[in-house]
Amino acid sequence: MVHAEESEGRESLFGGQISVSAAFEGSDEIAEARDLARSFLTDVQAVHGLPVSARAMDIVQLVVSELVTNARKYAPGPCLLTLEVSGGAVEVTVWDSGPVLPIAKAADPDRVGQHGLEIVMAVCRSIEMHREPVGKRIKAAVVLADDPGGGVTGRLV
Repeated sequence: MVHAEESEGRESLFGGQISVSAAFEGSDEIAEARDLARSFLTDVQAVHGLPVSARAMDIVQLVVSELVTNARKYAPGPCLLTLEVSGGAVEVTVWDSGPVLPIAKAADPDRVGQHGLEIVMAVCRSIEMHREPVGKRIKAAVVLADDPGGGVTGRLV
């Protein structure tokens, strides 16, 4: 991991920004990206008092893993991961230097691999892909308190 920085003006219960960013240069750092997501969401619960379901914790780590893996696999140079809480969801944004937007392939139960984007699209509230002046930016949103079993972890304020 090249650099990780939490926003300095963080507020939680009164509409302020809660975010963290880090740049990753190597494929071996994908586990560090997942660790950053887990640590960030743990702080969202413990420090900022926002509920985060166990399901959301798992899904965010999965989305981070898939998006950072794709960035490291298909684009030269580092990628930038940003996690930000907004509107009851965590937005996972990954920027990389590759200009080509990913395309989800048609469902094929016989295909081995290349299901990451399909999975991300299935588990997220929304996903956006944009070309940038250099590279592309992919943003996926995961609802923090989404738990089909009805259980919500963390403090309710």
